[in-house]
Amino acid sequence: MPLLPSFAAVAIVASCLIVWLRQYRRITHRPLNWAMAITATLLVITSNFAVNRGDAFLGLFNFIPFFILFSGLSELIITPAQLRRISWLLVISSLLVVMMGLGQLFLGWVTPTHLQPLLGWQIAPFGNPPGRMSSVFFYANILAGYLVVVFVLSLGLLIENYQEILRAKKPNYFTLVFLSLASLGNLAAIVLTNSRNAWAIAIFACLGYAIYHRWRWVIAGVMAISSSIILAAFGISPLQELFRKIVPAFFWARLTDQLYPDRPVALLRTTQWKFAWNLTIERPWTGWGLRNFTALYEAKMRLWLGHPHNFFLMMTAEAGIPATLLLCSLVSWVIVSAIIVVIRNRQNKLIFFSYILAFISITFFNTVDVTLFDFRLNTLNWLLLSAIWGLTSFFRNSLARLPLTPKQ
Repeated sequence: MPLLPSFAAVAIVASCLIVWLRQYRRITHRPLNWAMAITATLLVITSNFAVNRGDAFLGLFNFIPFFILFSGLSELIITPAQLRRISWLLVISSLLVVMMGLGQLFLGWVTPTHLQPLLGWQIAPFGNPPGRMSSVFFYANILAGYLVVVFVLSLGLLIENYQEILRAKKPNYFTLVFLSLASLGNLAAIVLTNSRNAWAIAIFACLGYAIYHRWRWVIAGVMAISSSIILAAFGISPLQELFRKIVPAFFWARLTDQLYPDRPVALLRTTQWKFAWNLTIERPWTGWGLRNFTALYEAKMRLWLGHPHNFFLMMTAEAGIPATLLLCSLVSWVIVSAIIVVIRNRQNKLIFFSYILAFISITFFNTVDVTLFDFRLNTLNWLLLSAIWGLTSFFRNSLARLPLTPKQ
């Protein structure tokens, strides 16, 4: 998917259509799918009230096809073995993405002109923006969002493999070494994207696994690293000076925006968020229309901006509060149901937990950015949610069929 998105789109759509043909009755009787259909209807209605209806109806393609995709794939992906297979495919392909990013950043690699129509993407020499790895994605922050997901899944496979080695009489160390290198490679690439958001979420993911396994020494280490960076960036004197001698300036200067001083006010996230919230206040029920934020912001600030760097504020501003609350409620229902299943289920908990953690991580990422407009990353997000709901439904049905015992 990251390397040949057109081919991936054909394969995924074909898979989804086959599932729909075979499981039509089952899919159409799912209450969650009906709720998705109601959400889609609300988005269509709000598009009729848009300032620019053309852009609004075009924006529906970022949602409605993926609702259909979710309903199909959640019937297809229903076993832990499928989750592992998807994780392996994502991790293996991510190594190529990272290698291309390193070549881009340090060797000035570019995409051959004759291959661009086939690939559907191009590599900007020395990154986009310059000095920040973007690899096969349009912008560094989009790559960072992709890497966050893959990093979480690679850590899940790594920890699971490590636990299997501890139990095995003849352990396979090759897989452990490969997954270790893949996880470190993805982490290094996250650092090179220079995305503060991705840095924080990578730390959050490590902390999530540590809390899940009750690894107190890992929790202490993660907290120590995080505290050191925060003190170097925002600590009081003389602590700040002390920690700036320990923590590389690459990290604390990025957090304090000293790497990019004198940024225009219109480029500040706080300015964008305030503008989006004011739009929400003016039209709380219908919003201003999907994809209409850009034109409204440009008219006010004399600056083109693709989105307000917060998915939830963008949705309330463009689609209204009711549609946003409904969509968020449905996704929250899926995640909460999955967490309950993880708590009750005794087997295959780790691989399931890694998907939940990956989706929560990319959700946090969308609080200060928007990944919706990149087809590959948007597909990946819905793939995660589909897998989570598919396995949740499977486990819930399995538990419901178990005979009750006094302990249960």
